[in-house]
Parts: sequence; C-alpha cells; structure tokens
Amino acid sequence: MSMKQNSVDLVPDACGQPMTRREAVRRGLAGAAGLLLAQGPGLRALAGAPPVKSGTRAKAKAVIQIWLWGGPAHLDTFDPKPDAGRDYCGDLSKPIPTNVNGIMIGELLPLLAKQADKYSIIRSMTHGNNGHETAAYMVQTGRPPGGREVYPSVGAVVSLCKGYEAGYKGLIPPYVVLTEPQGRFSEAGFLGTRYKPFATGGDPAKNPFAVEGIIAPGISDKRQQDRRELLHKLNTLGNSIKGDPQLAALEQVEQQAYDMILGDGGKVFDLTQEKDDLRESYGRNTFGQACLVARRLVEKGVPYITINYKGWDTHKQHFQAMRRKLPEMDKGFATLLRDLSERGLLDSTIVWWSGEFGRTPKVQWEAPWNGGRSHYGKVFSAVVAGGGFKGGQVVGSSDAKGEEVKDRPVYPVDLIAGMYELLGIDGNARLPNPQGLPLTVLPNAADGVKSGGRLKEIM
Repeated sequence: MSMKQNSVDLVPDACGQPMTRREAVRRGLAGAAGLLLAQGPGLRALAGAPPVKSGTRAKAKAVIQIWLWGGPAHLDTFDPKPDAGRDYCGDLSKPIPTNVNGIMIGELLPLLAKQADKYSIIRSMTHGNNGHETAAYMVQTGRPPGGREVYPSVGAVVSLCKGYEAGYKGLIPPYVVLTEPQGRFSEAGFLGTRYKPFATGGDPAKNPFAVEGIIAPGISDKRQQDRRELLHKLNTLGNSIKGDPQLAALEQVEQQAYDMILGDGGKVFDLTQEKDDLRESYGRNTFGQACLVARRLVEKGVPYITINYKGWDTHKQHFQAMRRKLPEMDKGFATLLRDLSERGLLDSTIVWWSGEFGRTPKVQWEAPWNGGRSHYGKVFSAVVAGGGFKGGQVVGSSDAKGEEVKDRPVYPVDLIAGMYELLGIDGNARLPNPQGLPLTVLPNAADGVKSGGRLKEIM
C-alpha cells in the first residue's frame, strides 16, 4: 500500500501497517492518558491497597538498575583471573589496576577503573540456577522460583513504597524501563498491573527519542497543539455541560496527558537539551544514552529506573562480542557514576549493576560454540554504588578459576535487603495481595531462603 491515500499522510504503526497521522496523534494521546489513568488518583482510591510502611533512616531516594540481560562474564569484567590460563581467560588476560589500591578489573574497562572509589564489587554472588527466567526471578525478587505466589521485583516494590501511595506526584510513572520490558517474568507479580514498569520503547540514541505514548513520530509540537485546540472547538458536549464531575475528571486527565506530551513531563526524554560533549562521554549508542536518560529521570524524582541492556548471552564467539560490548558498557556506566557524583545525586541514588547470573569460567572452544561461555549461577559478580553503599570495596571472592565461591557467599536476598534498608523500606512489612495472605517484603526464616547475612562490609 502506498503511504499516501486521498492526500492524507500515512505513517506506519508498531506492526508496520499504515495509519493516518490523525490516528497516530490519537494513539499517542490515548497512550499518555491511559498511563495517567492507570497511575492516577482515581484508580488509586478505588484500589485501597495499604502502602508498605517505610523506615525513617532512608539514605537512598532512587535506584538505577543496569540489567545485563543474558548474564555478563565475571572473569572478563570485575573478577579477572589472569593466572587461570587461556582456557579461562581467552585473550583477556591482562587485568588493569583501579584508583583503589589492590582492586583489579578487566582490561577493557579503563574508565571504570578510574571510578572504583565510587562503587563496590561483590565477587561472591551465588544462587546456583542456570535458567534465564528462573535466575532472573531469583535475582530480582530474592525468592526461589516455582512457588505458588509470584512475588514482585525490586522495581515494583519500590514503586509501591516510593510511588503514588507514598506521595509521589510526578507525571512520569515511578517505575520506568529503558527501553523495553525484560520479558523473563512478571515484574509486578501479585501486586498487579498498576506496578508494572512503564517501558519507553524507542531508542534514546535517535533524535527524537520516540517514547511510546509521549512522542508521535512525524508530528511537531505545534501540530499537536493545533489539533488540541481544534478538538476543544469541536467538543460541543463538554462546552455545554459545565461542572459535570465526570467530564471534569476527563479534562484533568487530558491536561496531564498533554503536559506529558508538550510540557515538562515529556521534556525529560529530550536529550537535545544536554551538551554534545556530555552525550559523547556517555556514548552515542542506545546504552550510553539510556544512562543519560536515567540520570535525567532521577533528577525528576523518579524512584526506580531499569536499563534493560541486552547482548550478554554470549554462547558463541564470546570474546568478539566482549570487544564490542565492554568498551560501550565502560563508557556509559563510568560516565553515569561521574555525572551523578558531580551533580550531588550519587549519595541518594543506588546504582545496581548485575545480570541474572555469570558465564562459565572455562571457555567452550569446541564447535559450535567457537569460544563461547554458557550460563553460570554458581558464582558471579554484582556492582553497587551510591545511596549509602560504600565505594572502593570488594565483598567476597571466588576461587582461583572463578568456578566456586571461596569466601563470603552473597545471595540475591542479601543484596536486595541491603537496598531496601538504604531506601527505608521495611523488609518485614506486609505486601498487599489479592488473597490477603500474610506475605512480606522479604522472606523470613520459615521460608527457607538461603542468606549470607547483611552486607555490613559496604553499608
């Protein structure tokens, strides 16, 4: 079909099918309005779910989660083993010193090496699960998979505790994913769809960053405003019935939707407001620019942002992939830490770097892998910075070849509990659920969840 029809401009929809520009605008406005309706005061009042009580010693206000979908290799990033030989190190056998005496990291992370005083490395993460879905669930909920209840992720819990029920008034939802959902489990769990993340879609490295429901590709702000004015002129019903409470509520939602599209709400995604040299520092790629958007969202008060960073499931030709991915990650992550610190935001923002597991320490040289690494949940690394976590520390260790935890095992629940403590979230508080069951934010001793104890070394 031609993209012109009866002199009406047509644009492709998400499935590649043509639609009129009028329909594109309508969908954009409906998306923003629907988002606000789902999060807005009307539905919150109907839900009646009690907020999880928060503690009074919160040091952190927000979390930026850098989620390396597929699992990064600990030997090539934050737990190098140069003496293990080529079958373990491949051609990445020259770790580099950091600005903290005694801490070495992977050779392709020179910018992060200069920021090591800002973050701590946990080299003894473990859960023993090698399945993407089940391991992702464990790392992001702290719970074992397969139970009767599907528990919410950290992002959903923070959205509950720090979002609208806790007085959050931002137009941007309190839980944002850049740029698409992880798709490995239900992030909201039994909390329900109100606590699912708002996935931006689009690509922040492109201009404009086409955030779904906010940016209508090919439609200028002036054209949006002109169409709004025309809509009001044609709205004879609304103009004739003044003071109707239902119409007033719809008008409020419309106003908020347009504030998202044309006002300050949507401008948080406009990276043209940033200096070119800063954008270059982050890296002109999807991950780097997503890190910059995350910083801007923190400035707007958004309490939880996930950067869903794909490309780490390197079963084949692992080292070729690392020579592309690691410099990209190094640039974006290091600049994010520096930028947050220079703006006085790092002290109140937790940055959490992790995947669902690590990758096999021993390289699979044989065909068809040709130098790949598989899934590995026995031991892997995580990195945390800011929000009350100390910098320049290493927690735990793996053995000489990175195959087993040698010292101080840290389980997902331990790290999650540390973040909740810094966020002022009471781990013993009850979580609202449809059955009214006595379910708590964190598992208790009766749940049989493995724990290595509080992360006192870095808190």
